[in-house]
Parts: sequence; structure tokens; C-alpha cells
Amino acid sequence: MEKTTFSSYTQMVKGKIAPYFRNTGLTLDGIQAKHIQSFYLHELKTVSPGTVIHYHANIHKALKDAVRLDLVDRNVADIVERPKKVPYIPRYYSLEEANELLDKLRGHWLWLPVMLCLFYGLRRSEVLGIQWRSIDFSVGTIQIQHTRVYQEVDGRKVSVGRDTMKQKASCRTLPMPEEIAAILQEEKRNRYGEETPPPENYLCLNPEGEPIASNYLSQSFKQFLREHSLREIRLHDLRHTCASLLIQRRTPLIEVQQWLGHSTLSTTADLYAHLEYETKLASAQTLKKI
Repeated sequence: MEKTTFSSYTQMVKGKIAPYFRNTGLTLDGIQAKHIQSFYLHELKTVSPGTVIHYHANIHKALKDAVRLDLVDRNVADIVERPKKVPYIPRYYSLEEANELLDKLRGHWLWLPVMLCLFYGLRRSEVLGIQWRSIDFSVGTIQIQHTRVYQEVDGRKVSVGRDTMKQKASCRTLPMPEEIAAILQEEKRNRYGEETPPPENYLCLNPEGEPIASNYLSQSFKQFLREHSLREIRLHDLRHTCASLLIQRRTPLIEVQQWLGHSTLSTTADLYAHLEYETKLASAQTLKKI
């Protein structure tokens, strides 16, 4: 299990699941399906079905281990009804909104990570993990092979760099057009002059010149949108914006999948099926004219 996943599950157990059942006064062998069901209904008042499904995974695994250790006779979570996950429809900016965002960001430290997220459809961990050794100006490529993630270390949350990706498909080499290369060359000159940057140094830095913490990037992005009267979206929605711009311009889904680093084509198809339908409408209009 990934450290970030383990950290997230630990927080769920310590912050939500354990306190709830501790307050009921129930013992392990006294927990029944109705008690777990009540917990889910209680939580659904404030969290999404997807979050409760994660709670269920933790509870089911704990009770499965309890059965294996002869602490209880059966896993009552087997008969509990999980909530149905609501299909997620990504939010995204139009081309005009994306350009307005970039124009207003000019000169701001957020401009570089946001521009890269928009152009390459990067995840937050991916844009924060780009190092100078990932950029090859001689052949015009940028490698997505490192990440920076937010996880719990020694009881506190910190931003940690990793040399591994969660999925094999996430490791990808992408072309770097002349315009992007010129931006990064200028960034390199501004920071290091004519010297070669230390290869392990990160590309995107905060105003203090330090690697950006994951939550700080997301919070700063949200604050910038509010201060400049821009429609509020999540930082991750820049990735969806990139995909939507590609699909709306008839880019084949297989190419979108490779650009975004999805593990399967079905992941891309499921996320952006609504956009594909828009291209079908355009095709229908073309055929009607013919």
C-alpha cells in the first residue's frame, strides 16, 4: 500500500470510525450490521458517498482480520448496504476562461505551475515533482517521473518528494514545444544565470524559493480565483480543462489517455464521455449539411 493511502486510511480510522464506535460503548463482538448502517447514514449527512465507501473498506478489512483471528464469528460488514457512488462529471474551464486565468496570473508565482497543469494536464503531485533533470532542452522533452505528495510523517503532515509514480502509465515523456522551452529557459536563467541547475532541484517553487507544499498550492490557487473574480474550480480541474480542450478538438481518446497518463482507456472514456457526445453532435451537424 502507498504511504499516502495508508496515511489517508489511518486518518479515517482515528478521526471518524474509531471515535464514533467508541462513543456507542459497543464491544467488537457486539457490533451488528445495523450499527454500521447507522454510522454510514450519520456520515452521509456531511460527506460524499465515495468517502463512506472508503470507510466501509476500512471497517470490512478490520472485521475480516477479526474473523481470521477468531475474535468474532462473522464479518457483519458483508451484509451492510454500501452507498452507491455518484458518477463524477469533471468541471473545467472554457478556452476563454483558461486564457483569462493565464493572463491574470502573469508575474505571479502561481503562473508556472498553473500553466504546466493546463498545458500538460498534470496532477498536483506531478507538477510539484518536476525536477530540472526531467527537462531535456536538447531534444525538447519533459519527463513526468517524480512526484511530491502530502503525507503524515511522525504525526504531522509534510510534503515529501518521491521517485516513483502510483501507476506505470503515469510515467510518461511529453514533447516540449518551443514556447514552453523558452519559458523554462527564462526561468532557469532568472534563477541560476548561466550555471546548470542542480538536477534534483524542483522546477516549481513558492515565493520563498522552496518546494511548494501540496495544500499550499491548492489553497493559493483558490484564493487567487476569488481575489480576481474568476469562476472557482479546483486545481485538479485544470487537468480536466486540458482533456476537454483536446477532446472538443477531435483528439482521439487513446492520445488523450497517453497525454494524461491514465492507466486504461476506459478511465479516460468514463471521465469524458459527456464531452465525446458533444463531438458526436458536431458530426451530426456536418452530416446534415452534406
